[in-house]
Amino acid sequence: MTSKTWSRVGIPALLLATAFALPVLAQTAAPAADATTTAAAAAAAPTVNKGDVAWMLTSSLLVLMMSVPGLFLFYGGLLRAKNMLSMLMQVGYCVAIVGLIWVLYGYSLAFTGGSPFIGGFSKAFLSGVTGESLAATFSVGVAIPELVYIAFQMTFAMITPALIFGAFAERTKFTAVVLFVPLWVTFVYFPVAHMVWYWAGPDAIDAAAKAVAAAADGAAKTAAQAALDSVLADAGYIFSLGAIDFAGGTVVHINAGIAGLVACLMVGKRLGYGKEALSPHSLTLTMVGASLLWVGWFGFNAGSNLEANAVTALAMMNTFIATCAAAISWMFVEWLVKGKPSMLGLASGIVAGLVAVTPPSGFAGIMGSLVLGLIVSPICFIFCTAIKNAFGYDDALDVFGVHGVGGIVGAIATGILVSPALGGTGIFDYTTGAVAPYDMATQVIAQLKAVGVTVVWSGVGTAVILFIISVIVGLRPTTDVEREGLDINEHGERAYHS
Repeated sequence: MTSKTWSRVGIPALLLATAFALPVLAQTAAPAADATTTAAAAAAAPTVNKGDVAWMLTSSLLVLMMSVPGLFLFYGGLLRAKNMLSMLMQVGYCVAIVGLIWVLYGYSLAFTGGSPFIGGFSKAFLSGVTGESLAATFSVGVAIPELVYIAFQMTFAMITPALIFGAFAERTKFTAVVLFVPLWVTFVYFPVAHMVWYWAGPDAIDAAAKAVAAAADGAAKTAAQAALDSVLADAGYIFSLGAIDFAGGTVVHINAGIAGLVACLMVGKRLGYGKEALSPHSLTLTMVGASLLWVGWFGFNAGSNLEANAVTALAMMNTFIATCAAAISWMFVEWLVKGKPSMLGLASGIVAGLVAVTPPSGFAGIMGSLVLGLIVSPICFIFCTAIKNAFGYDDALDVFGVHGVGGIVGAIATGILVSPALGGTGIFDYTTGAVAPYDMATQVIAQLKAVGVTVVWSGVGTAVILFIISVIVGLRPTTDVEREGLDINEHGERAYHS
């Protein structure tokens, strides 16, 4: 088989075979899932609080607002006017198609038991999910309707691939984007979400731990301990490493940032990059978009607590303060380096702070978040200016520089800021019903492992997917189309008529 034949036939066949193999792999962990079900059944029926439900429905809408119209306007304003509609089309398509995929099989692959790397198809087409189905929160005995949880997590899946578009903006064919989104969420986003966020839940662990404590003799205690071990083993790979990610710093931002870096390298630079001005056409729209992102981010971070309580308030305050600190530090760093504080710099600082505080938002103390915000902006600023210029890659809207780098900083800092000695919450151990002993070195190492796994999975997966698409339909439009603009050539419309 020649290399060309292999690229056209062999790789798609391999991916197809992998897709069929996933449910088989998922079945390998069936005994653990059975043990989980048995232990969970022993627990008392959880209660549903109407306040929690109302908050989670509101949070779902806030996160949707981050995509439409938040990301619409933030990204669109940063482009040239001739490509404004192309970004709106890409984000709109992404939200719509991922919503469909999510209910067909995405939720099942991300949030059902299976292997450590991917879930199964037991809830494909939302099979078995009814109005009476419940999803666990982070409190023993408290649940929310599963449909609410499905809607909330769906909005995360919608926005993550849309973030990547900023890296290869203004020079990618829409047909390539149409193929990229379903492939990327299937082979990159759903596995990473499963590895980071899937676990048996507090009720199952609490019930199994109580069964161990109540066991009367040696044989009974051995059996109960085995059941508890099975429940604890029913978790995603990164979760089992001990890494924590409260609201998606790893799943969303590192994942999208690394994919963006790979994408901008493979698609190549825009025509005229480094030789002519590629200025934003409306920083006013960009600031409106950034403001909508900030407001929506409260649903993103505070909503990730799944309940309306004190931890929710902590996540909200951390989101406020880290973002304020990052906006101010970016402004002064840019003022010092470039001589003037720009509005684009302020908006970039806002997003950098939001990204960095996402993983520790429910774990850190408020002063810890303030320090995190002050630190993250100078780091992202360096990557968006000196590092990008030195290596010459065209990360058009700084997806890697802000989301990738900011997410990595936040993920590693989470291992430090969760420390009770620094005002953090510590990590709750549901087997003992108390905050677990904390060791900073152990936790930071776990966070580094999570970052490493995500970087490799996202980087390799994105490269393979883009290579396949390049063979099938190509990644870039013709030079004439790119010069005239994607709006009129790919969509037959113009954003503005003078």
